[in-house]
Amino acid sequence: MTTATKEAKTYHSKIDLSDDLRKKVVAKLQITLAATADLTSMAKQAHWNVKGSRFYQLHILFDETYNEINEYIDMVAERITALSGYAHGTVRMSAKASPLPEYPDNITCGEKHLEALIERYAIYAKHVREHIDAMTNLGDAGTADMYTEISRAVDKRLWFLEAHLEG
Repeated sequence: MTTATKEAKTYHSKIDLSDDLRKKVVAKLQITLAATADLTSMAKQAHWNVKGSRFYQLHILFDETYNEINEYIDMVAERITALSGYAHGTVRMSAKASPLPEYPDNITCGEKHLEALIERYAIYAKHVREHIDAMTNLGDAGTADMYTEISRAVDKRLWFLEAHLEG
């Protein structure tokens, strides 16, 4: 059983959300934490390995992509702990729990890296958007707001990545 499918453990807290609600939210956040960490490593993989005529431009783009998504790892993990959960954020934990497909091995072409990141960003964006609704339905406006913030940034980054394949 992966960390994402185990019942989330919560610790005692005076936060005004029930223990049952916090367990449900933390379980969903664990999957998001795994996906966010996974996506971060994929952006770095593209950054390190891109080659071709647009090398410099894409090298910088992929590094910016990494830096942006990396900020959300901490945000998600800290939300887990604020809800009195335990964040499962190691590379191994994330690999087991991430809903994202594996990143292609041995690609260097900038266009192939763009395609790979776009595919995974689209899946991640859908995941985040679904969790906005899930948190709203559960009654956790704070977590729904966090997901909304991430969603706006991810949609914008997806647009930036897709723009490089036009023309």
